[in-house]
Amino acid sequence: MRLTVAQALVRFLAVQYTERDGRRQRLIAATWGIFGHGNVAGIGQALLESGPGAMPFLQGRNEQAMVHAAVGWARQRGRLSAHAVTTSVGPGATNLVTGAALATVNRIPVLLLPGDTFATRPADPVLQQLEVPYAGDVSVNDTLRPVSRYFDRITRPEALVPAALQAMRVLTDPVATGAVTLALPQDVQAEAHDWPEEFFADRVWSVRRPRPDRAELAAAAEAVRGSARPLIIAGGGIRHSAAGPALAAFAEATGIPVATTQAGKGVLPWDHPAEVGGVGHTGTDTAAALAREADLVIAAGSRLTDFTTASATLFQDPAVRFLGLNLDPFDAHKLAARPLVADAREGLAELREAVAGYRVDPAYEAAYTAAKAAWEARVDRAYAVPASDEDRPPTQTQVLGLLDALVDDTDILVNAAGSLPGDLHKLWRARSGDQYHLEYGYSCMGYEIPAALGVGLAAPGRPVWALVGDGTYLMNPTEIVTAVQEGVPLRLLILDNHGYASIGGLSGAVGAEGFGTAYRFRAPDRTYTGDPLPVDLAANAASLGMAVIRTRTIGDLRKALAVAREADRPTCVYAQTRTPDTVSGPPPAPAWWDVPVAETATRASAAQAREEYDRQAAQRRRHL
Repeated sequence: MRLTVAQALVRFLAVQYTERDGRRQRLIAATWGIFGHGNVAGIGQALLESGPGAMPFLQGRNEQAMVHAAVGWARQRGRLSAHAVTTSVGPGATNLVTGAALATVNRIPVLLLPGDTFATRPADPVLQQLEVPYAGDVSVNDTLRPVSRYFDRITRPEALVPAALQAMRVLTDPVATGAVTLALPQDVQAEAHDWPEEFFADRVWSVRRPRPDRAELAAAAEAVRGSARPLIIAGGGIRHSAAGPALAAFAEATGIPVATTQAGKGVLPWDHPAEVGGVGHTGTDTAAALAREADLVIAAGSRLTDFTTASATLFQDPAVRFLGLNLDPFDAHKLAARPLVADAREGLAELREAVAGYRVDPAYEAAYTAAKAAWEARVDRAYAVPASDEDRPPTQTQVLGLLDALVDDTDILVNAAGSLPGDLHKLWRARSGDQYHLEYGYSCMGYEIPAALGVGLAAPGRPVWALVGDGTYLMNPTEIVTAVQEGVPLRLLILDNHGYASIGGLSGAVGAEGFGTAYRFRAPDRTYTGDPLPVDLAANAASLGMAVIRTRTIGDLRKALAVAREADRPTCVYAQTRTPDTVSGPPPAPAWWDVPVAETATRASAAQAREEYDRQAAQRRRHL
């Protein structure tokens, strides 16, 4: 069959499928694109020729945002279906780098198809070519190598066959998945070739569920049976494996409490008896206290990042040991853990059988149950709206309380950066396994709106909320236009606090005094301490096609959220928030996070912050 390289690639992608647990679905469900001279006559023409039935097309506005939307889709689909993203050569391609890093860090599949400079070099240099005197084969696309799990440049038509197969292998590998890049020189895209018919046959990629090794399972069971104060830390691997029911069964059989990372929150509903909330710097007091006293930590599907481990200060029992249940041996061995390398669902099910009859002491179970109840009372106080507050602007935690009172288990919340992740991890009461969509592996400002678009496409009919501060909104609002175009009724909740509130707070804590974090005019002393900038984010959202509801008070906001939830078009609720006070504010961080402070400084704030830093850092441990 004689086709161009681009036509062959589109036809190949249209017949790739995944299968897990007997369910088959399309691997590349759609292609996002922005066209320029590097892909318009290649991939662009091929998508036009294939038609929307073979390869649905989605028109993006920003290359980074297209990747975020693809990540939102893939995460919502359990990493079993992905999107492709095509861009021109040059700035279109390099704009993919941040999105690619986010996908790879979070291990979410996305296929990147950037245009590239001419393979045949008919003129040298051509427009947007990066000239490297010592290497003729380097282009700007090489910036994607370190943030891709697989990278290839298709310089000859026949090279597409092995490269495309390798790309699909990586996309469907639950350990190796992430951003996959096939760089496509613009002349090669348009070159014709005689392709074997077999290349276009339906191909099913089976997503593995490896079972644990017998010896590792026996050692893991021994560790559990020998523990008096075990704690499970459930990460994103539980969600990706659809292992929530297996985790619930294990916790119910053993009485072991379950704390969750940002990626794992929601794998047990908030009111499950064993669920004790988020763990680490942004977690709950209940989980932090259990982690400090645990003699066995079972890290299930977690990468054990610094936020989770409180920068290696959280686990304080001298005899604490770790059990790493993870599909990736790299993660399973972290903190010198006993590894249990397996699919999370299969590993939990077999470990439950291996420890049959084991249960924690009733006093331990009673203690964490009481601590959890006390924490939920604190959440109620943080969410509370006194009658005197009804006509005042809300605090951020009161906003979350109003939303908490409105949603049910069909709603999905999308967030990634700022102060919201900390408040949500502590306070939000997740009702379903996919309600809590936090991108905190890369914590990328600007992720929320395009990701919510991707989630909305993947979960039609469900209310999807993008929660953003003003700083995040200004980073990347462009896919509002796409949501309007595609008729995806995403709900955008903008909390305007006139600056980078999260980093402003951190800046104050580390002796930098909030420098450069407020959105204000310059004062006479040239600092940014003047009046707030007259920026109208609500007007901006309206100009991009959203229905906008402005609110000034808690009473306004309560009504606006209810209207937005029932909306059938993209709708923005705009709320200016006030500083938390003693009536309603988030509980402080229950555990440390390592942000190095100046070792020597002339300003008193930095010197004081360094004293606190040294005190906290002294608790750091190397778990061997």
